[in-house]
Amino acid sequence: MNNSDSNTPICYSNTSTPFIYNPDLGNVHYSATFSTLGLTSNLIAFIVLIKSFQRTQSRSRSFFLIFLGGLVVTDFMGLLVTGSVVVSFYITRVDWRESDPTCHFCNFMGMSMVFYGLCPLLLGATMAVERFIGINRPFARSTSMPKQRTVSMVLMVWFIAGCVSLLPLTGFGSYHIQTPGSWCFLNISSEGNDWAFSVLFSLVGLTCIAVSFLLNTVSVVTLIKVCCGPGRAQRRRDHEVEMMIQLILIMAIATICWCPLLIYTLMSAVTSSASDDMILIYIRMAAFNQIFDPWIYIMSQVCRLRCS
Repeated sequence: MNNSDSNTPICYSNTSTPFIYNPDLGNVHYSATFSTLGLTSNLIAFIVLIKSFQRTQSRSRSFFLIFLGGLVVTDFMGLLVTGSVVVSFYITRVDWRESDPTCHFCNFMGMSMVFYGLCPLLLGATMAVERFIGINRPFARSTSMPKQRTVSMVLMVWFIAGCVSLLPLTGFGSYHIQTPGSWCFLNISSEGNDWAFSVLFSLVGLTCIAVSFLLNTVSVVTLIKVCCGPGRAQRRRDHEVEMMIQLILIMAIATICWCPLLIYTLMSAVTSSASDDMILIYIRMAAFNQIFDPWIYIMSQVCRLRCS
């Protein structure tokens, strides 16, 4: 569907990528299996994190586990919301243009995609900042900082991502249905507010990845100096090394899964050359981030139990 009929709701009058309603393009078994695997993995990871949090005696590790818990909850809810919509589409073969003429459901889906997409990237950058301060500036962080402050930081990340996802509802950008009709996403366009929102979404994500890469690199170098320098036997901090390994893996997975979509969105907005087929491929790549993340915590706990 690619028309400019004034009677067509904006979320169905795609101005950037042509929309083709095709309920057979996807596979309900693939979508259901993908969602179930992701939900199960995140649920197991959440249980693992709770047990680790109850056993840990390190304040810095408890802060880190709170961040990881926020990341698991975000990934779980993201899969639950978006997965339910996609699976329902393939089961019912509903045409949103007929069942949602006011675009409310399409806007909700678009907001969910942006919110649950940005949250893991923002949380990854926030964890990188926390670890950078904890490793490189340990005296800059109060030893009496309550755990509630860490929870507040997670809530602040959710708030920021929520504010960005709500911008199209104020007229800054817009959400449009995407092929095959099972999901909605931001309208990648080189015109007006759609261009600005596309660039904003991409730059926020890419900035988070860049910040994570920079700060994690500095933190790793510092840890190497501490562990291999004079008095290393007394100064070795195994729990710090373990947290950095997890954080590096989180960053690597986020980079691999999200960079193609973020870069493609930015380049398409600038050059006005978006393709619905490529967007679908990159979105599916990004969705794998929600499945791979929890296995980092699960395998880390398995290794910890074997080494203890």
